[in-house]
Amino acid sequence: MDLHALPAFADNYIWVLADAGGPAVVVDPGDAGPVFAAVDAGLELGLLLLTHHHHDHVGGAERLLERFPDLPVFAPVDERIHVPFTPVYEGASLDSGRWRFRAMAVPGHTTTHVAFHGHGHLFCGDTLFSLGCGRLFEGTPAQMLDSLDRLAALPGDTHVCCGHEYTLANAAFARVVDPDNPALRRRTEDATAMRQADRPTLPSTIADERAANPFLRVDAPAIREAVAQRLGRAPASRVETFAELRRWKDGFTA
Repeated sequence: MDLHALPAFADNYIWVLADAGGPAVVVDPGDAGPVFAAVDAGLELGLLLLTHHHHDHVGGAERLLERFPDLPVFAPVDERIHVPFTPVYEGASLDSGRWRFRAMAVPGHTTTHVAFHGHGHLFCGDTLFSLGCGRLFEGTPAQMLDSLDRLAALPGDTHVCCGHEYTLANAAFARVVDPDNPALRRRTEDATAMRQADRPTLPSTIADERAANPFLRVDAPAIREAVAQRLGRAPASRVETFAELRRWKDGFTA
């Protein structure tokens, strides 16, 4: 299988998963232009997956359906998604042609956010980022932590295909929180070289994120100590550790 990250806007990625001789999966086309360019270069569309309602993830879907009206679309139940789609829920199996995915409800960034796991890939929108996680625009810290816990439990070799090129910005924060983490140092060095070569830093893997992403490491002594120093006391729970870590990141400037 071939995985492609189509750049869109300032830092979005539209993901394309293609299998030789068959139609491709397209994930979160915030802009139809890059997808049309790929089609004109020979890509055959087979399936459209939408993780959440934000315009930079769904804004191109309507134009794609104008050109390809029979294209199957799968998305969470949300009246803010304004194209016809088949709704998906937690644990739903998505079968279309040769493609098989499991939907995971991952509220936090938005209340209806879903992720799609299949074929060794995780399309997680704005829930899990490389070395970070999404802002809590609608959900609660407890919801987001539960979502991240369930994503972190996926097989370690799962490719993490998130919606934005945020690795280096997230690394700057993570290095403040967890400065002695060798996995984080290596990931930062590798990501820096990738960006200098104008290459995406994605996908990462679940194993990479478990080792280096502070938002998946709220139980690690180093993360708890960093949060305790910020609070002036030990956090009362892992949810409080996560919530304070997210607040810290929200106000962080490198």
